[in-house]
Amino acid sequence: MCRNIKTLHNFAPPATEDEVRASALQFVRKLSGFSKPSRANAAAFDRAVDQVKLAARELLDALVTDAPSRDREVEAAKEKARSAERFSPVRSSPVRFSPVRFSPKES
Repeated sequence: MCRNIKTLHNFAPPATEDEVRASALQFVRKLSGFSKPSRANAAAFDRAVDQVKLAARELLDALVTDAPSRDREVEAAKEKARSAERFSPVRSSPVRFSPVRFSPKES
């Protein structure tokens, strides 16, 4: 799954229209292979984003759960911790190399 598409269901407060549109945009970008379509494809691209946004909003509005709503700040902190762990530099003992010295050849 594309890392930029975030889970939007079961949050307090609910997902905003901007969040739903951003996810739709990422989805259409992934499907089309375009980060920004050409002028010839812009209308089809924008129409697809709008249609995916409507479908996503309809889905989010229809989903039901008994689980308590998740807190955005808590989830963001968890995501930040996972990211820090994932992208932290690997620590190992330093390898020391002695400089190699070349002496010029005498002809």
